[in-house]
Amino acid sequence: MSKTLDPMDLQQIIRLHLDGLSNRSIGQTLGISRNTINRYLQLFDGSEYTLSELLEFDQTTLREQFTVKTTIDNERFDELMRYLGHVHQQRAHPGFTFQYHYQEYRANSTHPYSYTQYMAHYRAKYAREKGSMKLDHKAGHEMFVDFTGKKLSIVDHQSGEIKEVEVFVAILPCSQYTYVEACNSQKRGDFLSCLANALVFFGGVPKAIVSDNLKSAVTKASKYEADINRSLKEFALHYSCAINPTRSYSPQDKALVENAVHLVYQRIFYPIRQMTFFSLGDLNAEIRKHLNTYNDLLFQRKEASRRELYQSLDRGYLKPLPNDQYQLKNYTRAKVQKMGYVYFSPDKTYYSVPYRYIGSQTQIHYTNDWIEVFYNHQRIASHHRNPVKGAYLTNKDHLSSAHKAYSQWSPNFFRMKGGTHGEAVEAFMKGLFANADYPEVNYKRANGILQMGKTYGSEKLNKACLRACDLGEYKYTLVKNILANKQQELELDFDQLHNQTPHIPTHDNIRGADYYQ
Repeated sequence: MSKTLDPMDLQQIIRLHLDGLSNRSIGQTLGISRNTINRYLQLFDGSEYTLSELLEFDQTTLREQFTVKTTIDNERFDELMRYLGHVHQQRAHPGFTFQYHYQEYRANSTHPYSYTQYMAHYRAKYAREKGSMKLDHKAGHEMFVDFTGKKLSIVDHQSGEIKEVEVFVAILPCSQYTYVEACNSQKRGDFLSCLANALVFFGGVPKAIVSDNLKSAVTKASKYEADINRSLKEFALHYSCAINPTRSYSPQDKALVENAVHLVYQRIFYPIRQMTFFSLGDLNAEIRKHLNTYNDLLFQRKEASRRELYQSLDRGYLKPLPNDQYQLKNYTRAKVQKMGYVYFSPDKTYYSVPYRYIGSQTQIHYTNDWIEVFYNHQRIASHHRNPVKGAYLTNKDHLSSAHKAYSQWSPNFFRMKGGTHGEAVEAFMKGLFANADYPEVNYKRANGILQMGKTYGSEKLNKACLRACDLGEYKYTLVKNILANKQQELELDFDQLHNQTPHIPTHDNIRGADYYQ
């Protein structure tokens, strides 16, 4: 059996190392191979104690802590190293414990190491860094995002102008699975669009999105509690995740994504450096080709690619995407006009709101597809967005009873109403609207004809309209003169009818509530 190093030799190695001697010099001084010195110093570094604390241990404790031999049972050791590689890969899974994996290792090994040796070898193989905390990332827990410092460019096909474009990078830190997209700017709209596209690419939503203190993400940076802008908060609510900006002046918080940016320079920027692109679509298509290759590259030490690690680690812990993708919201204010509409200045259109809010100041939230009107933080109306200038978008439930009646007016409406007085009145209404390029002009005239039915009765109105139809003159004034002069039964000249002066209110005086009856 191989002989272990004496605990006194271990103490000598520690003292000489603290004195500043190189590993080669320590080996020559103690008569021990340099590789053995290297191995023990790795074990010391991976332990839970400092070198000064190890010097205070008695020899029995040192022997128990460090039982590595000067010559190693390679088959047994290689078996442990292979298993420790698997254990390290599983550390990102929630609920991980070393004890669970040790029991699994012990059950499957013919000659297992003790738990103390097992942990000592693990700490030596995956030694913790000193001076700066190593951030352990949980699967599916975070997505880091940033923009590259360097830019790509596209060329205007007509003018030949070269336009620089930004490049967005997102990474799942556990698997280091990466997404890259070129966009026009770092402004709010482009930034949120890139975030949404990244979540679609990853096929799910992490618990938190970690961003740098971009102006498009943070209103006011802070080391302890950054002020997130409103649009990003709404984005987070839509996707049921949190926003966690990195701390100011703390580069270690974003080291992983900055390393990803450096690799993007190597794997994507450099291969396409001599290519010319005439649109963002062409540029992003080429980026995606190189991105797929990049995500499929094997890590040198993990023996797996980013895509494989994503599928085995991150994918199962991401939350499902919502049914619809987030759309950027913008805001404007408007006062409800007397007719019950708000004026939407970006499109120069009008949208109805419930009539009881007439005169109130409202806030309009709008996306590419929807218009929402809020009063005192409560939504009072929503409409599909209509970009046609001057258009009126009406929800009939918003109208008062008088406005509802007006909204129902149409040529067919008046024909049907005229038919209740007689066939001649219906025929007159049809003739009234027959040659009208803009039928709304005749609505008041048609309503005036119907009002005569209340004054003179349906029978007289029907006869007067019959006379007008026989003459081929579909005019409000003609019918009014016939009835006012009681000439619906007489054979009169057309000129005589037009020269009569009626003794009833003129058409211009018919207004107000009469129009809605």
